[in-house]
Amino acid sequence: MCKHEKDFYTVRTVSQIWADIAGLPQPTLAALFERDGAARVDVLSGRIEWGEEETAGGILFDWSKTHLDDAVLGAFENLAEVSDFAGKRAALLNGEIINVTEGRAATHTAQRGTGSEADVEEAMALHQRMKLLVEAIHDGALGPVKHLIHIGIGGSALGPAMALDALTRDLAKVDVHVVSNIDGLALEQAFAACDPATTMVAVASKTFTTIETMTNAESALKWLGENGVADPSGRVVALTASPEKAVEWGVDETRILPFPESVGGRYSLWSSIGFPVALGAGWDEFEAMLAGAQAVDSHFASTDGRDNLCLRAAFADLYYARIRGCQTRACFAYDERFAQLPDYLQQLEMESNGKRVTTDGKPVDGATAAITWGGVGTDAQHAVFQLLHQGTHLVPVDFIASIAPGDMLDPAHHRILLTNCFAQGAALMAGGNMAADGKDPARAFPGDRPSATMLADDLDAAALGALIAFHEHRVFANAVLTGINPFDQFGVELGKKMAKDIEGGGAEFDASTRVLLERAGLG
Repeated sequence: MCKHEKDFYTVRTVSQIWADIAGLPQPTLAALFERDGAARVDVLSGRIEWGEEETAGGILFDWSKTHLDDAVLGAFENLAEVSDFAGKRAALLNGEIINVTEGRAATHTAQRGTGSEADVEEAMALHQRMKLLVEAIHDGALGPVKHLIHIGIGGSALGPAMALDALTRDLAKVDVHVVSNIDGLALEQAFAACDPATTMVAVASKTFTTIETMTNAESALKWLGENGVADPSGRVVALTASPEKAVEWGVDETRILPFPESVGGRYSLWSSIGFPVALGAGWDEFEAMLAGAQAVDSHFASTDGRDNLCLRAAFADLYYARIRGCQTRACFAYDERFAQLPDYLQQLEMESNGKRVTTDGKPVDGATAAITWGGVGTDAQHAVFQLLHQGTHLVPVDFIASIAPGDMLDPAHHRILLTNCFAQGAALMAGGNMAADGKDPARAFPGDRPSATMLADDLDAAALGALIAFHEHRVFANAVLTGINPFDQFGVELGKKMAKDIEGGGAEFDASTRVLLERAGLG
């Protein structure tokens, strides 16, 4: 048989490969460790590093406590090949149209130096514009600025809020308050913490028409004016892909920081949406975040198959979602600095891959994104871990931790934090019975529950950037393997349209909604 004929007979379709994976043996985690020994940790762990000497750092990604083995990984590598993962990855990183429903590229990696030459050059120029404004504010060129109220929603708020919480706990160069909720209480809380005389406002909106953001922005300008600021619009910085709309709204073009239309909201932290991070934490911290992300980009771009850590994570995600029927995946950060990471990942993963049709408009043939949720260790151990250990749901868990502490207290604090983190992963896998005779069902733990661990040298700006980029590429890999487009989000539009219909009046609604509107005085 010639090579061409052999290839023809051995090529598998996507559905056949999923059938292959479903038909594989499903040994327990204990059996896998018994079979593979310590080599299992070496094979299913990997490290991504960045920097040199003083700036050196890295993250260990350990997927050995999952049910991945050579047979499962091999089958998923076949799926990646049939799904043209390499080709789609190249299209993403080269700035080709990958968001097919909207006819756009997705150029967020260019913001950190990975992409087509033209996209990277544009990103660097826009970063330089942002840097000059940040430095001017820090140097007092715009008068004393002690506070920034950053107004956005979705990715325009979640990313900056998470990064600021992680990077400015010790000392902020400018006190930043991120406001996303249209509920006026959120904005009033920011007002109460700020002095109008020394406050600037950043308005972050890709279109500069988002109703929640623009309503909050109008109220912020009114607050400035009512509290003695002669030119409220002169205190505004606009972060947008529609600079002409910002000019129409009244923002001087010298304080408009654009970003490309091809940078999606939940992928926009690396663009001018990162302005509050650069202002609050400092430009060096923002650049370090970009550098950590670029290190992951380099690994993602140059590493194939199971050795690609982002792709390997996607293999595990889809194994549990489709083969084991897991509907959720939990993420627990054992570090207070990353308290907002689970919220950020919820949007990144569920808005990207919460889709029901493929890129060619056909129904998907199985589960796509898991429901992402989580919390902070050790708080979560005294709340939700009961279900993880003894509940009827199988929930894969991601643990994120740092070798270096974020505090200056007795080292016992961090030692107890890390021992709890590692013990939880071991306990989920091992199970057991805590009764003296080992026979009490209420004290029995089934074990064989999977987890992965991401262990950073330190949770600094570079590690933050690396972790976010890792999850971005993990999301993309999941999308390619399931045949969907992770870069549109039409699902968020229907409810917003109906809210506008209510505001406009005349729209017909169901009986329940009509009663609610009438009871609230909106009918």
